[in-house]
Amino acid sequence: MKEFHHISVLLEECLDGLAIKPDGVYIDGTLGGAGHSSQIAKRLTTGRLIGIDRDPVALEAAGKRLEPYKDRVTLVHSNFCEMAQVVKDLGLSGVDGILLDLGVSSPQLDDGDRGFSYMADAPLDMRMNSEDTLCADTVVNTWSHEELKRILYDYGEERYAPRIAAAICRRREEAPIRTTLELVDIIRSAMPPQALREKQHPAKRSFQAIRIAVNDELGSVEKAMQDAIPLLNKGGRLAVITFHSLEDRIVKNAMTAASKGCTCPPSFPVCVCGKTPQVELISRKPIVATQEELECNPRSRSAKLRVCEKL
Repeated sequence: MKEFHHISVLLEECLDGLAIKPDGVYIDGTLGGAGHSSQIAKRLTTGRLIGIDRDPVALEAAGKRLEPYKDRVTLVHSNFCEMAQVVKDLGLSGVDGILLDLGVSSPQLDDGDRGFSYMADAPLDMRMNSEDTLCADTVVNTWSHEELKRILYDYGEERYAPRIAAAICRRREEAPIRTTLELVDIIRSAMPPQALREKQHPAKRSFQAIRIAVNDELGSVEKAMQDAIPLLNKGGRLAVITFHSLEDRIVKNAMTAASKGCTCPPSFPVCVCGKTPQVELISRKPIVATQEELECNPRSRSAKLRVCEKL
């Protein structure tokens, strides 16, 4: 595999958003290449950084990058949606900040062997954690036409989902679909000529949809947002970077709900639920990349950062 090098998106904005205290305890739930984490650890003195990643390759690379700060870093092989259990296992009562970068790391996309890329031929895998049982091969070759159509619509926002799902089902009746480029050819064959002329690669949305399904990415985000806010100490901050509208909607709704508190219908004259705001939104609108960052890292174009602070 290529060296695990990943350009950190919205780095300075994340560091500002977390308002790092030198003696604080912080979680990077999506460690990746440790770009964000190395800068968090650098700012700690007596504090502690807990780095979590479901990808063993990323964990190994991050460990090397964080070697200068090993006295203040704990690495854990787990899914970020399990961070409440990680905190419990480490005997901690709470943390001062949580960072979640929900994008797929560049090395995962660029390494042809992992099956994430529609630009290189590889087995249909797409697992972020190689120990997981569900892979893209299973989704493509065994899921029903209706399920394939649903994930292509819901997770990939692919308008040609019915045609693509039907084409996949027809081809696999002849023989199992085994490689990424074989799948790309099937997707191309199902799309009308005008779609193939679009600037975006014709397989991009479908590959995104299958990857999200394989790794249960949206389910993980929903669980993480439920668990993250209760883990924060008073004044602690949660910073989340999303890369597509489905994730951003989950994050935005969770933070907004936590900032409102009361869930009583507007028609009620007084509050009877007794719920109070848990967080304050640091910015009403998401923070996006500067023009300078876009020029250096085009993958930051769709990134949105949302931050809230525990009350």
